[in-house]
Order: sequence, then C-alpha cells, then structure tokens
Amino acid sequence: MTDKRRLGVLISGRGSNLQAIIDAVAAGRLRATIAVVIANKAEAGGLECARRAGIETVVLEHTAYPSREAYDAALVAELRLRDVQLACLAGFMRLLSAAFVEAFPNRILNIHPSLLPAFPGLHGQDQAWRHGVKITGATVHIVTPELDAGPIVLQASVAVDDADTAETLAARILVEEHRIYPLAIGIMLDGGWRIEGRRFIRS
Repeated sequence: MTDKRRLGVLISGRGSNLQAIIDAVAAGRLRATIAVVIANKAEAGGLECARRAGIETVVLEHTAYPSREAYDAALVAELRLRDVQLACLAGFMRLLSAAFVEAFPNRILNIHPSLLPAFPGLHGQDQAWRHGVKITGATVHIVTPELDAGPIVLQASVAVDDADTAETLAARILVEEHRIYPLAIGIMLDGGWRIEGRRFIRS
C-alpha cells in the first residue's frame, strides 16, 4: 500500500522551515515521513538539518540544466522515485514550471511571509514594512503556475509595531511560519478538503 504521508521538502537556504517540519514530525505533532530533502544549491544550510535528522538529501544544482523545464523534470523524477505524495517548498527560491505543478496537482505547498494576496514575490516582510501596514503575517498556500496565487490553506497574522524594523518584523513573522507550516501540511495530508474556485474549504 502506498504511504500517503510521504513528504519531499525543497530548499535553497538555511532551512528554518524545514527544521520546523522535522521538529513537528519528531514530536508527533505531524504524522508524516520526510522522504527526501532536495536543494538547488550545494551550500544550502538546510541540508545539514536534514542529515542530522537522518533524512536523505539530494543536491540538484539548477545551473547544471539547460532550461527550467529540464530542471523541473529532474525534480519530479527524484520525488516520484521516493513516492512523495506532498511537495513542500521551504525557502525554495525558484519559480516552478507548469509541468512541475501538473505533476503534483494540488499537492505542492509553499510558505510565504505575508498575508497573501498582499505583497507576493520576494521580501514580503520588507514590502509590508515599507508599505506601512499595521497587520501582516504568513500564508501557506497551494502552488499554482502563477506566483503566490494558489488557494490559501492557512494564515497567521502579525501586528506591525511602530518601533519595528524590517528585520524585527521578519523575525516575528518567521515564528508564525514555523508554527503554521506543519499545521497546514497536516491538514493537507488528513484530507477532507476541497477547492472551489480558488477557495480552500475543509469539510
């Protein structure tokens, strides 16, 4: 029988959200198996987080591939080889092609440091701080070919203090990212949800 709770985590950097997922699994708060961690950079700090936890790691340098589509095909192959059921982007700094999204329909999650649809793209925390909003936060959403535009699974708000800098705000948002990402993964794995239009609805 196929294990429906196998995760593949894609990273580019330090892996703090990966570590939050690892910790949630270890503590029994998230019933899942992290089958593989894939990085597009050999120097990604999150690889060491995975290795310390005994999780298989793969480095696929995107610069070694002639196109985005070729790279994404290699990613899909690695995930399928390990029977991954849910792909989780954890600071994976690449746009995914439509072919990748179609390979895992409604089975790719991303964490973003703003209350989408506000402040999509890079540096959502800094965008929010510069814009002068009073509330921002973090969003876990299903990945679609459009940037940061997929159905929203879970969000958490963070108040913006007058004394905040972009850095202090980002640090508080990160705390919420670490809290809600494992929760959202559990919601996805547990099933009992549907998508209507772009709305994620739990039954």
